[in-house]
Amino acid sequence: MSWTGKRVLVTGAGGFIGSHLAESLVRAGASVRAMVRYNSGGRRGWLDESLLQKDMEIVAGDITDSGSVASAMQGREVVFHLAALIAIPYSYTAPLSYVQTNIVGTLNVLEAARRLGTERIVQTSTSEVYGTALFVPISETHPLQGQSPYSASKIGSDKLAESYYRSFGLPVVTVRPFNTYGPRQSARAVLPTIITQCLAGQTVRLGSLTPTRDLNYVADTAAGFMACAAHPDAVGKTLNIGSGREISVGDLAGLVARLVGTNVRIECDEQRLRPAASEVERLLADNRLAAETVGWKPTVTLEDGLQQTIEWFRGNSKGYRADVYNV
Repeated sequence: MSWTGKRVLVTGAGGFIGSHLAESLVRAGASVRAMVRYNSGGRRGWLDESLLQKDMEIVAGDITDSGSVASAMQGREVVFHLAALIAIPYSYTAPLSYVQTNIVGTLNVLEAARRLGTERIVQTSTSEVYGTALFVPISETHPLQGQSPYSASKIGSDKLAESYYRSFGLPVVTVRPFNTYGPRQSARAVLPTIITQCLAGQTVRLGSLTPTRDLNYVADTAAGFMACAAHPDAVGKTLNIGSGREISVGDLAGLVARLVGTNVRIECDEQRLRPAASEVERLLADNRLAAETVGWKPTVTLEDGLQQTIEWFRGNSKGYRADVYNV
């Protein structure tokens, strides 16, 4: 697929991954419509900071409102569905909002695509649907385990997408990113938490230090989305987008501290711990299917990606509060 002139929609385009993906699509020559969540202040998330915002059509709406979803999808050939609630700790206290946004929102996209005859729908999954690894590396055949209300809502939305492919022949591909990081990531994620505390010279306070994660730089994740959308062999499949390398949260904090050039204490803060049976202890991607199916492989090493991310945070610390636990 050539992206030149391709009419695409990105839902959740004001968010971390969504804004990077929208920009990547603009650079590739696509005609990008970016859907952001309506708010009375007219803010458009990270797209307000984007140098490419004038090269996109930005529309405000609500993914839980079927009318605004259908309107945004009108005339679009490819839809990248990224709009979601993603913070795991908040899902413990507001689970209904996750069902409404992540499941009902996905249903709205699928139903509109069915009516409009959309050429390709890209469903955004998450490695959290696997839960703690039963075997590694984690392939797409790994059982799904709802270890948080968030992951359960994403399992539900993934299965809805699968059902629309099987029931109605809807051309859906499910992209399953492992832990994406990079510039613009919200403070509720572990890496911005580590970086901002290191830059502030504070004690680094985290949840459990022993779980391992597979970290993927955001530019690689965006490239994975585009590769999966472009390749016809991806339709009907779920594809892992991950680096194939794991690192513990504690070791990650130590690596960031070394790259920042600071000596900090790293400790576990009990208020940041997940319920014991909810913690995902190990994530490590098997990314071979994505390589075989769409030719995607990560290109940015963890060390290089962290250095780029740290430099961005050095110049964009405004809006991040290192002394606050961001749920």
